[in-house]
Amino acid sequence: MTVNELIKDCGLEVIHTGDADAVITEPYCCDLLSVAMGNAPAGCAWCTVMANMNTLAVASLADCACIILCCSANADDNMKLKAVSQDLTLLRTDRPIFDMALEVYNRIHG
Repeated sequence: MTVNELIKDCGLEVIHTGDADAVITEPYCCDLLSVAMGNAPAGCAWCTVMANMNTLAVASLADCACIILCCSANADDNMKLKAVSQDLTLLRTDRPIFDMALEVYNRIHG
């Protein structure tokens, strides 16, 4: 499943689309940046409520396919601008983290 397919299938709000053709390997749930930095798998759809600039840095280091801000977490203007400047896909949903990650998992694995 690509990021673009996920956006369309799940009705996610797009804050910025980086590589819409990036293949999502699996969902990843974590709100502790130091843990995510060492454990987020490349190509993951990172589901989190951590709406800050450091989240973008970790996502870039971990080579995440996209970041999904869950539970209606809001990206401030600085985070939005940084997502654009780093060309990182930043999405948003009102769904809880687990529910969104389960949706991603089910769409990947059927």
